[in-house]
Amino acid sequence: MRRSSIFISCAASVLIQAAASSPSDPTMAALQWHRRVLIVSTARGNDPQFVAQQRALAQWTGGDERDLSVVRIERDTVSGSSDTAAQLRHRYGLEAAQFSVALVGKDGHVAVRSRVPLSVARLEAVIDAMPMRRAGQR
Repeated sequence: MRRSSIFISCAASVLIQAAASSPSDPTMAALQWHRRVLIVSTARGNDPQFVAQQRALAQWTGGDERDLSVVRIERDTVSGSSDTAAQLRHRYGLEAAQFSVALVGKDGHVAVRSRVPLSVARLEAVIDAMPMRRAGQR
């Protein structure tokens, strides 16, 4: 009897912990070979360039068909990836004190790095020229 009550207590504890945890964002390593990633970084959320990039992305419908995920870094807060802001900025050469953006290909290389927002037309052109994108369109 005691053994079964201990088992039930442990099982209930595991179920409660599983229900309380939320799915976390993937790491950049987990996205590699599956998704292209646009990393948008800013020191402050009200930065006009950050707002302009967000607005352009919100109006764009071509990201999904191009397997694009967006990772946002605002100060030290990251959304879209479980990597830290410092890790992402260091690895992809992004500025911490000012707006910067990097488009990372599925193979992990940085295809574009910029200190100004990227237009939708530029994103489409760069992504559509990537070898893995061209191979997938055949």
